[in-house]
Amino acid sequence: MKENVPTKANPTDNVWKKTWRQIDLRFEEVLIVVGFAIFILLINLQVINRYVLPFIEIGNITTWTEEISRYIFIFVSFLGASLAIKKRENIRVNILVDRFPEHIRNAIDAANSLFMLYFSYLMVMYGFDLVAFQFETNQSTPAMGIPMAIPYSAIPIGFLFMGIRLIQTLIEDVKGMTPKDGVTAVALSILFILPAILFKDGSITLLLFGYFVFFILFGMQIAFALGVSTLATVLATDAIPVDFFPQTAFTSIDSFPIMAVPFFIAAGVIMGNSSIIKKLLHLSDELLGFLPGGLALVAIVTSMFFSAISGSGPATVAAIGTLLIPAMIKQGYHPGFSAAVVAAAGTIGIIIPPSNPLVIYGVVSQSSISELFMAGIIPGVLTGAALMLVTYVISKKNGWQGDRESFSLKGTLIAAWDAKWALLVPVIILGGIYGGIMTPTEAAAVAAAYGLVIGIFVYKDLDYKAVYKSLATAGVTSAVIILLIVMANIFGRLITLEQVAEAVADFVLAISENKLVILLLLNVFLLLVGLVLEALAAIVILTPILLPMAMELGIDPIHFGVIMIFNLAIGLITPPVGVNLFVSAGVMKLKIEQVIRGIIPLLITMIIILLLVTYVPDISMWLVNLLGD
Repeated sequence: MKENVPTKANPTDNVWKKTWRQIDLRFEEVLIVVGFAIFILLINLQVINRYVLPFIEIGNITTWTEEISRYIFIFVSFLGASLAIKKRENIRVNILVDRFPEHIRNAIDAANSLFMLYFSYLMVMYGFDLVAFQFETNQSTPAMGIPMAIPYSAIPIGFLFMGIRLIQTLIEDVKGMTPKDGVTAVALSILFILPAILFKDGSITLLLFGYFVFFILFGMQIAFALGVSTLATVLATDAIPVDFFPQTAFTSIDSFPIMAVPFFIAAGVIMGNSSIIKKLLHLSDELLGFLPGGLALVAIVTSMFFSAISGSGPATVAAIGTLLIPAMIKQGYHPGFSAAVVAAAGTIGIIIPPSNPLVIYGVVSQSSISELFMAGIIPGVLTGAALMLVTYVISKKNGWQGDRESFSLKGTLIAAWDAKWALLVPVIILGGIYGGIMTPTEAAAVAAAYGLVIGIFVYKDLDYKAVYKSLATAGVTSAVIILLIVMANIFGRLITLEQVAEAVADFVLAISENKLVILLLLNVFLLLVGLVLEALAAIVILTPILLPMAMELGIDPIHFGVIMIFNLAIGLITPPVGVNLFVSAGVMKLKIEQVIRGIIPLLITMIIILLLVTYVPDISMWLVNLLGD
């Protein structure tokens, strides 16, 4: 009898498997990092050529570097969105879904994936039709003269990769599902499309917003909820042709100002991974550490410093909270209050410039980003000062003393000198913008390059692996935001067609024509939105609806932008979706209830400042008007 001899694994097969695994794991990531490196370099070359080497004009460098950078940015954004799907790093609302049993959650996720996959499929099909049309009409780019079909191909290629990643996640989800879960998923899918069938001749607005709210509540990624709800409405009503979707997706982000978002995110991630944050903390400690509540005050001041680098609330909380919350608890502060102070201080990150939400508002509202940055300075500083005052009073009452007896001028000067490279960042960004040297996008690119140079060559705490990781993280984070803008523009087509903004204005003005009352109603509405919707999503969805009404009342778009961002900043520290609360609680694995108790006096303080910013426009507009004069 012949023995069964185990067959040896084919070495070639193993090599192919390993290679495929690496491609699957790193494909988008490598392209994102290369793309980021290229357009950071190109925009910095543009600035250098303008001021340092003006006698070397390389083929109209300002025009072609900007054009290439825009198109690479578009490709990188869609690849980043694909990677975000793979990593499941997308913005969604889980309040309702988390209450369901696990098998229902699995079925809902599967149903959502099917709808997202169908949307991606249509974007691929109509996207390739758009590319073919560009070839047929021989359209080319203005500066480089390359066929427009090449940049337009970012749409079908990007959504093709998103579709592949959606299939992969769907397969992973289905593996853990029982036949009963599968039947539930199919039943839910049918349930989801029923309104489009039953209300085919109904109101476009009702169907559009009904579907959007429905998909949001059932945990679909907010970006896709915008796109899928628009698609469902269009398929039911023929309001606009579906083949407009890819064209809108491209033109909505073919914009130089919007590139400030990935650059500022990259600068924040890069500098957050270097020792810059520690040097800022040391300087703040030398300035305030001797006062009652010294460490808590240090957290607020450092947040204000770091906000002028990162432009992100959660990023500021994560960077500062990891270092300071444990130290505060060790020194005797109440754990909930320690986390609450850092969470509240992190809100300054989206008020004080450079702020990513202000950039997004500027792009969506077509307002000056430079003026929005200027308008955010005084409200941001005022918020920080008010939080410091309340923190000082609470700390003194509880006997939370500083970590030393007195202020040391010598120690402060040494710390300031040690932090000089970090302190130069806001000078470069804001000085470059308001000195007329750079646009906000160029200033953001210079800040990202500056962070790389300081981290690699000066502080020497960033190796090439850390740089790769930082750029990959920035790519995914910014892509989630950019995809949101893409889908919001598709969604906005129907909003414009149905004159939703005008209807909302008529409705509100029917309640009252008193400007003060309407401002109060707007604040209440935005605060409620901030309870359940992430700030960036709220900006891209609500700005086209609310801004026309505000302008009709005589509210300056810049002032309204600050009001909106301030409201949504408060949303970062209000449950159930308050991101800053969860980030700060996660640092020490505290119960969210502990942090909520600690945040109450700080939350009340911010609402008071909000009312001041709302009803005293000069707080926001004084510097803007001064700059204009």
